[in-house]
Amino acid sequence: MNILILGSGGREHALAWAVMQNPKCDKLIVAPGNAGIAQIADCASLDIDNGGAVAAFAEENAIDFVIIGPEAPLAAGVADRLRDAGLLVFGPSEAAAKLEASKSFTKEICDAANAPTAGYGHFTDAEAAKAHVRHHGAPTVVKADGLAAGKGVIIAMTEAEAIAAIDDMFGGAFGGAGAEVVIEEFMEGEEASLFVLVDGEDVLAIGSAQDHKRVGEGDTGPNTGGMGAYSPAPVLSAEIEARAMEEIVKPTMRVMAERGMPYQGVLYAGLMIKDGQPRLVEYNVRFGDPECQVLMMRLGAQALDLMQAAAEGRLAETQVNWADDHAITVVIAAEGYPGAYEKGSEIKGLEGLPEDSSNMAFHAGTKAEDGKVLAIGGRVLNVTARGDTLQEARDRAYAMVDGIDWPQGFFRRDIGWRALK
Repeated sequence: MNILILGSGGREHALAWAVMQNPKCDKLIVAPGNAGIAQIADCASLDIDNGGAVAAFAEENAIDFVIIGPEAPLAAGVADRLRDAGLLVFGPSEAAAKLEASKSFTKEICDAANAPTAGYGHFTDAEAAKAHVRHHGAPTVVKADGLAAGKGVIIAMTEAEAIAAIDDMFGGAFGGAGAEVVIEEFMEGEEASLFVLVDGEDVLAIGSAQDHKRVGEGDTGPNTGGMGAYSPAPVLSAEIEARAMEEIVKPTMRVMAERGMPYQGVLYAGLMIKDGQPRLVEYNVRFGDPECQVLMMRLGAQALDLMQAAAEGRLAETQVNWADDHAITVVIAAEGYPGAYEKGSEIKGLEGLPEDSSNMAFHAGTKAEDGKVLAIGGRVLNVTARGDTLQEARDRAYAMVDGIDWPQGFFRRDIGWRALK
């Protein structure tokens, strides 16, 4: 098969790495890719949010299968345009992608599915949103309704913080994503992510992970896109996973199909777990980043078979083969992230790192220039390792991190602490 992956981050490097393990893959193109992806696949300059351009490129390059990595092309309807052109695609339609693109849409679907989630209010006006906060008090969660690259969620521990967040969102801090706001009750418990493949009818759970959203050790400081992750998540036991599938995921997928927008692709269910009861925090319509990195490290070559089965409507006859192993990824970010950060510094030491089925440094915000690897993003590298135990995987990952020479980068030393404490 000739395969095209859309995206340029650590998630897409991990997807490319897993796809390349599978002998089915004859040729792999990643658009636009990054410096790390360029070492294992062809990279192409392409406007991945333009469905017509992607369809034309796929035809010119005899592409058999398109895997869409990030949420923006999905929300822009790229999967629909490719399917209209007769291509096999992994990723939901524009209508189904509203499960991530609109928080209020998701809440409405959860209401219809009777799926347990936080109580909420949906607002298009700042004063009404503030009145809701004053009535219900804090802590509370303020979310930009639209896509905000993982940053449009403020956990406000005081009313003042909530009101400031409302002002920021309606004031344009998250662009168009904050033109509408959802305010949710604060849910207590431990958060974990469940990843499920869906083919329009059938669903198949393919693993759990737990990420670290806050920038600082001990889960302190502002929220980020994620500073590290590990898989599996111990808090998401087989019993709780089964409850989440029966009470949350399957009813949601049934309602989506009933409304004429059957879901096809990967569904990321962010869950809050307390006293054995999972409740939905959010859905994402693509693999999480950095959770994808630990899932791909554990799945390996079968990841392509699983994604193809979802795209072809064959999940009923498909199963996941898990080793009894663990994986962990440590994000190295540019100093200043998630705020302002410098671009263009050189990263050294990468060529000395191990690259095998248990050790990989996945690139996120990098580019190659004059034989050097330069940092051009906020989250720059995802150093990922696998082991028989989480401790073994963690030791391997941090040994690799310590082999990288990049003074302008920083990382958390405590990834995996919840599971290891």
